[in-house]
Amino acid sequence: MAADTSGHPYAVVVGAGIGGLAAAAGLTRMGRSVLVLERAEALRADGAGISLLANAQRALDQLGVGDQVRELAATMLPGGEGVRTAGGRRLMKPTDPAFVRRHGLSTAVLPRPSLHRTLRDAVPAAHVLTGAEVTGVEQRADGTALVHYRRGAARMSVPARVVIAADGLNSRLRAQLWPAAVPPVYSGHSVWRGIAEVDREEPGGTTWGRGREFGRMPLADGRVYWYAVANTPRGEHHLDEHAEVVRRFGTWHRPIPDLLGCTPPGVVRHDDVFELPLPLPSFAAGNAALLGDAAHAMTSDLGQGACQALEDAVVLCAALAAHADPGEALADYDARRRPRAQVIVAASRRVGRMKLRERWWQVLARDGLTALAPPRTGEAALARIGDWHPPQLPAGAAS
Repeated sequence: MAADTSGHPYAVVVGAGIGGLAAAAGLTRMGRSVLVLERAEALRADGAGISLLANAQRALDQLGVGDQVRELAATMLPGGEGVRTAGGRRLMKPTDPAFVRRHGLSTAVLPRPSLHRTLRDAVPAAHVLTGAEVTGVEQRADGTALVHYRRGAARMSVPARVVIAADGLNSRLRAQLWPAAVPPVYSGHSVWRGIAEVDREEPGGTTWGRGREFGRMPLADGRVYWYAVANTPRGEHHLDEHAEVVRRFGTWHRPIPDLLGCTPPGVVRHDDVFELPLPLPSFAAGNAALLGDAAHAMTSDLGQGACQALEDAVVLCAALAAHADPGEALADYDARRRPRAQVIVAASRRVGRMKLRERWWQVLARDGLTALAPPRTGEAALARIGDWHPPQLPAGAAS
């Protein structure tokens, strides 16, 4: 196996998803050399929409791309017009705009490929290697790590002071470095996503049914991003996913049927939702760190998966800037990120179970308690997640 030892990078990032590219963008902005190894032959260009609460937007600001992302996004109140039943009855009022302004908690919504492309453009193209499948990491006595990967028929290795495992839900490096960790499990529900080809003002909103949820969010060009969640058997898919969404949600209150009718069938995605069932004991091992889904895969019920990955990236970069020793830096990262991320994982799981109740008496209790809850309850929960402020990320630090 050939080893690339000349001019090796400070950090190797495994995975070119949102979290991996965010970490690479932060390190690049700091002046640190970085190499991103992505298993796929081409960087991801698909996906529907994504919502970014204020915590994620502040993280993007530290990465130097916050304004660019907001220029591509529509802005909405968190939760839009509130929560309704399938028949249209209001359960929860919209979030108070004054509260949102006071805490800076607006939500930005944009196509997921647009966010991915913005982060990709913040990393020099030559520093992102596609078709590179990482097979393992070797921790060395000199304090560096040797990342082994294959590209086509070639087997290569590259040394680095830091390895960032952002290789997703089924992280190979998590399995290697944390062999006792319980693998991801199916949450019990799946999600369909699509974009309605309309041109309308859409405040956004959420609708709950029995074991089902439908959410809609505006995009900057007038189109509407929507998602539909249902309790389903693992691995259940359909020849026509668009028709299946219409079957399950097409009789719900307007504008849901209209949005589904304006969605091209061929672009509807359907994915099972997985999560890590038990928290990891650490996000760091030696000079390797886990980031994003590799560290804390969660359900989509709070819309925080990508947001937490962006938080990870900024805190990790700041820790690496503050500590000359990578081991100390990664221990600092673990101490600052793991408690918050794991609290949000657990909260997302609880919210999902609450929203997707199926028995009639559970649904009745859910709807009644939601309607009776004072606004300050939802505002406090929103602030606990969104009113997060990242550390300052230095620009132009020495390699």
